[in-house]
Amino acid sequence: MKPDSPEPPRPYHSPQRAAAAAQKRERVVAAARDLLAGDEGLGGFSLEAVAKRAGVTRLTVYHQFGSRRALLEAVFDDLAVSGGLQRIAAAMAMPDPQAALAQVVLVFCEFFVDGRTVMAPLLAAAASDPELKQGLSERNQRRRRVLRVLVERMDVRAGAADDLVDVLWALTGAAFLIELAAGGRGTQAVAALAQALAADAVQRASRQP
Repeated sequence: MKPDSPEPPRPYHSPQRAAAAAQKRERVVAAARDLLAGDEGLGGFSLEAVAKRAGVTRLTVYHQFGSRRALLEAVFDDLAVSGGLQRIAAAMAMPDPQAALAQVVLVFCEFFVDGRTVMAPLLAAAASDPELKQGLSERNQRRRRVLRVLVERMDVRAGAADDLVDVLWALTGAAFLIELAAGGRGTQAVAALAQALAADAVQRASRQP
């Protein structure tokens, strides 16, 4: 009779080590955000530069994220959380789709306008950086899907839904909202104007004028 095979060693898990790794990750993401918002923008963004600013080694950044693209994605996720995009879920649960749309417009206004010190240079850099352009495009498509769901809940004319989604997508985009703020409007003023434009677009597409 063969002796029982020894059990494989259990992976060691240290809460202290996990907490330290999480704090280091947060520090790296914060450093990446600071670099993107700096004078050099994406031009000064690299794993080496982020590591130096965060006070860690390049190898640490690489082990945490694996690539420049993954680090950019982590920055996007951090911006989304700090910018309140998680509130979209509550807005989508509202029974009135037009009220939900007004809330979604507000959320995107606050996200893009309040975060324009980082978003504006990212948008500018995306024109010549395919990796960044792809990341931003994928996230923009998520915004389009949110708007599509809302429009499908509205009573719009046959054939008007696609045009309405396109208009709402343009109205809630970073470039448009940041441009509205460039004239000196505050975030709430930008939101009020964008909400009015969105409501007008919905009215024009409605079955009942």
